[in-house]
Amino acid sequence: MYPVSFGSDNHSGAHPTVIDSMISANSGFCFGYGDDPLTLSVIEDIKSMFGGKCECWFALTGTGANVLALQSLMNSFHSVICANTAHINVDECGAVQKFTQARLTALDVPDGKLRPEVILPLMHDRGDQHHSQKRVISISQSTEYGTLYSLDELRALADFAHAHGMYLHIDGARLANAAVALGVSLQAMTYDVGADIISLGGTKNGLMFGEAIISFRPELTPDIIYYRKQASQLYSKMRYISAQFQAYLQNDLWHTNAEHANRMAKLFAAKLTGIPGVTITQNVEVNALFAILPRAIIAPLQEKYLFYVWNEERHEVRLMCSFSTTEAQLDAFVTDLHAMLSHV
Repeated sequence: MYPVSFGSDNHSGAHPTVIDSMISANSGFCFGYGDDPLTLSVIEDIKSMFGGKCECWFALTGTGANVLALQSLMNSFHSVICANTAHINVDECGAVQKFTQARLTALDVPDGKLRPEVILPLMHDRGDQHHSQKRVISISQSTEYGTLYSLDELRALADFAHAHGMYLHIDGARLANAAVALGVSLQAMTYDVGADIISLGGTKNGLMFGEAIISFRPELTPDIIYYRKQASQLYSKMRYISAQFQAYLQNDLWHTNAEHANRMAKLFAAKLTGIPGVTITQNVEVNALFAILPRAIIAPLQEKYLFYVWNEERHEVRLMCSFSTTEAQLDAFVTDLHAMLSHV
């Protein structure tokens, strides 16, 4: 156990309100596999949050949510266009390829963001039986670099996808952080811009486990319930996922947690700015901060604070904040950073 971690927003515990909601659900008997009244009610609340013209299912993990969303839209001869930094490309151990048998076409984009002009050159082989057919554009909002797509950028990608017979998938592991940063509703950033299927993450923003998959094209995704079972993502005691999302939605806890995490990251950046040898490499828009540190102090700092090196060659590190990050933790890191720099 580390007293302080900037390694991931996954490293924080669950929010106390979420724990309390799970405890409240922990009595009596009810149907399993999502047929209980609490799950049915919470799913309707989520659907309403996204405009109502959608379907929603719970999965256990973010990887599971991505796999199910993509599998429901593809055949084995299709491919998914994504950024080279995308979670489905880097951190999911080939899960999308394993379950869909389709391929990933990963594009090198320095800020983690796909744009229509970058994708357009891939469209020349449509209809060629020798090539995997492009089927889905998959993006992360916010991206793995902590950058954001504007509403106009999202709409442009959705329009491009639809004009070329494709669909837009949004990995929303940090969708709450993105919505807070843009100052828009979850619906405005998904359904209203033309997204076809998304995930709504919770475990990085105060939940213990569980993700939601929302399809805005339910006519295309009726088989997702069967894929979910095959992928071992159908949780039997579903009320414990639903109880968490109930707490997450009530009183806009999702917004409060994300706003705090984003604010801590911006404050962290302000405290690090101007320190000799420290260079912030990306705009801090959500709860992620990327910085180049002197190589000699990275390992000593990691003895006290858990964080990861993002790019070994550049000695660029990623520092993540969460709903439980405090300013005192930021100050302690900066103090130790100064002390170590003085001995370099």
